[in-house]
Amino acid sequence: MEVTNTIGRRKTAVARIYMQKGSGQITINKRDYKDYFPLGTLQYVVTQPLQIAEVEGQYDIKVNLDGGGMTGQAEALRLAISRALVELYPDLRPTLKSKGLLKRDPRMVERKKPGQPKARKRFQFSKR
Repeated sequence: MEVTNTIGRRKTAVARIYMQKGSGQITINKRDYKDYFPLGTLQYVVTQPLQIAEVEGQYDIKVNLDGGGMTGQAEALRLAISRALVELYPDLRPTLKSKGLLKRDPRMVERKKPGQPKARKRFQFSKR
């Protein structure tokens, strides 16, 4: 049985996946993906590439997720699954690319500057 191994990143989240033929089970850090992502929108984000490729329920996916928040992790996982599907089915590349699923979102948190409470927020100005 051949295992496809890919990686996906978003903000500080990293998703490493191992995809192989199976019954459609998605396991994230030894938990079912529906337990790991209780929100329906995040569950949709995770399964989106599988639905577009019409291979839902055909592959078992084992995931190691690390870093970031819930949304970042879900989007990192979506990128990893999309890359694995392109490895298995190269003809899917234009379809997934047109939906924007193969692009690594480059937006990161801006660093905090010295003399300010946050990246762009300033301390309140006092005239006197």
